[in-house]
Amino acid sequence: MSSEKFAIVLLVSFVSLAACSRSEPPAPPAAASTPATVAPAPAPVEPVPAPLTPDQIARLVRPHSPILGPANARVTVVEVLDPACGACAAFLPVVEQLMFLYPKDVRVVVRYADFHPVTLQALRLLEAARKQGKAHELLTALFKRQEEWASHAAPNPAQAWIIASETGVDMGRARKDALATSVDDMLKIEADDISALKVEHTPTFFVNGKPLPSFGAEQLMEFVTSEVQNR
Repeated sequence: MSSEKFAIVLLVSFVSLAACSRSEPPAPPAAASTPATVAPAPAPVEPVPAPLTPDQIARLVRPHSPILGPANARVTVVEVLDPACGACAAFLPVVEQLMFLYPKDVRVVVRYADFHPVTLQALRLLEAARKQGKAHELLTALFKRQEEWASHAAPNPAQAWIIASETGVDMGRARKDALATSVDDMLKIEADDISALKVEHTPTFFVNGKPLPSFGAEQLMEFVTSEVQNR
């Protein structure tokens, strides 16, 4: 990998250390202590994820899942993402880099997690765009313009529809398709699969049916490279 490409990976790794997680109640404040009694905190150890079960592996890819890359690619990267997640947006250059480095060897499968209040409308819109062959273009645009529609301070999900229009999505058709019962079914499958796969933060990656050993852009790049070289 050239120094320029590696620098991009390192930059995104730094930006995206804090993944988006399911909502959790705040932890209670720690008791006060004097400096003399404070011991150095041990470095946190990230647990190694357990291998997937056959049932979980069967849930990784669905017929409705958007796929980028060749169908016969040797390596399949499944990315569980939330379009409103800042860390997912930060990982976009890493995923694009993988596709650039291994255009014949890697395909990326997208799965959706609904972890933010504005996500549901965006997922309906993305599924409507998929039926027009524009899921990838719209998801990229939603990531790049995330602050316009998914800002934590002033969320504006209606802006996502404007972004879709500017991306070339047929809005008349999209508004109808987004409310179809088939989208309800898709959202239920996504939620059931994400729960079965025990996804608690986004983005979460699986490479050839194996969880990423630890979270990070460098780890993802190294894991995919290893799978490409060993196939």
